Amino acid sequence: MSMQESKYQVSQKGYYGKFGGAYIPEMLYPNVEELRENYLQIINEPSFQAQFRSLLKDYVGRPTPLYFATRLSEKFGAKIYLKREDLCHTGAHKVNNTVGQILLARALGKKKIIAETGAGQHGVATATVCALMGMDCVVYMGEIDMARQKPNVERMKILGAQVIPATSGSKTLKDATNEAMRHWINNPADTHYIIGSVVGPHPYPDMVARFQSVISEEIKAQLLEKEQKTDPDFIFACVGGGSNAAGAYYHYLDKEDVKLIAVEASGLGNESGKSAATTALGKEGVLHGSRTLLMQTSDGQVVEPYSISAGLDYPGIGPFHANLFDSGRARFVGITDEEAMNAGLLLSRLEGIIPAVESAHAFAALSKVDLGKDKIVVVNLSGRGDKDLETYIKWGKY
Repeated sequence: MSMQESKYQVSQKGYYGKFGGAYIPEMLYPNVEELRENYLQIINEPSFQAQFRSLLKDYVGRPTPLYFATRLSEKFGAKIYLKREDLCHTGAHKVNNTVGQILLARALGKKKIIAETGAGQHGVATATVCALMGMDCVVYMGEIDMARQKPNVERMKILGAQVIPATSGSKTLKDATNEAMRHWINNPADTHYIIGSVVGPHPYPDMVARFQSVISEEIKAQLLEKEQKTDPDFIFACVGGGSNAAGAYYHYLDKEDVKLIAVEASGLGNESGKSAATTALGKEGVLHGSRTLLMQTSDGQVVEPYSISAGLDYPGIGPFHANLFDSGRARFVGITDEEAMNAGLLLSRLEGIIPAVESAHAFAALSKVDLGKDKIVVVNLSGRGDKDLETYIKWGKY
């Protein structure tokens, strides 16, 4: 099926339904336009694909296993498979996208890379590929996130990146993104901005989704081997900006019998004023260059999000997911800090896998959905819990 025939893929104008587009300052127009005009041609070239696939295999460690979780399956009465993105080099799915984008940046003749990061996983993945390719790397990270994800800050520095704190606003991911965009405006010619999620102006959401679609490509092949069919009944993934979910859903978007469960962070509860559940609390607006759903006040000011997880602490979702919500194609479920942390501990005790707190949200949603007996469920285990030991320790309920 071509892009144009799918109501869930991006249109030629850069929209997912009514969401998307490129709402950007004039100063950024040349950069974004250069990308838009070239990205499909570059990434579809056989030489690009060969290099991308080779690095995914030999550097990232793909394909990642699709693991049948016996004890978790017994608990929920369904056949639960875990897509082990936590086993990727650097500890999360983020590196699939940074490998793709650094190759793209090189093809465009760029010499320097900037990025934003929340939990630090995208920052680490960007610093990693910059070291690999010998390119300068500047990562913007909210001051609060730098404190709560200190090991990742140090990893970036060890890899040779310059980490610049964002000290405005809530000092988290939104503010880091603002700073990165400002940097790009001032350095348009030699710099490529590696956005870490399916957010931002077109073509970023589509580009990132394409690089992450290797996840669902592998799920299909692995399920065929294990279950003699390519399609699960459910796919669960957490959604902040939403790149791991976009990757896990990508090849199933038009298969309406595969139920897509998108899991958001409800923080201390959606009524508490401390939440990041965009679909429950947000409305249409423009954030970081695209029309999407975001949490905002009645006069359009962005509401500060909150989640125990730095990677889901974002006031919007990307246009890819806004359209899945708006069209009803995906069901969005909100999970509180408490539910997520308990689910992280449950997975640790039942399967010997400590998940990232972001991924723990997806596991918490298993108890919120009527799975039905022996249904095939894939949970995208998007990251490992090493970076969150401090959060688990502070939580302390183990």
